[in-house]
Formats: sequence, structure tokens, C-alpha cells
Amino acid sequence: MIAGMYEQNFIAYMIFGLILNFTLSMIFGLYLSNNIGMKEMIESKGNKTQPLFVSLSLFIPYAKMFITLYRVAILQIFFLNKGYTHKEFWIYMTSEQEKSS
Repeated sequence: MIAGMYEQNFIAYMIFGLILNFTLSMIFGLYLSNNIGMKEMIESKGNKTQPLFVSLSLFIPYAKMFITLYRVAILQIFFLNKGYTHKEFWIYMTSEQEKSS
């Protein structure tokens, strides 16, 4: 047993969570590309690497989906509600942040 359920059930939850994440990520990507534009996204994309926990979240059911929902919340609460644009959000998500001392 894994996390109180049989292995088959755990694998089924994991696969369903990945399918939900893939669907939600595609919809979020389409939303951003409609508001920013593909050419503009490619030109303004930084070279930020994903943290290790994002890669490891594939093995925890629904974790990757919640990370995508967290990014949607950041877009809405901290960017759009404060008057920033979708492009500024894209730059924030894909570029390394400079540390001020």
C-alpha cells in the first residue's frame, strides 16, 4: 500500500492528475499566447530553469496541477489586479530574479 491505498489506485490517481495538469497547462498556455502573442513570448522568454520540486511533483498525484493553479493565481492576484500586463507576468515566470543587497 502507498499512502493508504493500493498501488493500482495510486497509479490511477497519478495518471488522472497528470491528465488534468496537461489539460490545465494547455489551456493556460493558450490563454497566455492569445494575450501576449507567440512571437512576443519567444522573444521575451528568459532562461530560468525549473526548481527541482516541480520536476519531482510528477510523482505526487495532482501536485503538478496545483503548481499550475498557483501560477494562475499569481497572474490574477499579483499581476492583473495590480495593473501589470500578461507580458510582465511571462517575463517574471521565465527570467531569473536579481537579488538586491
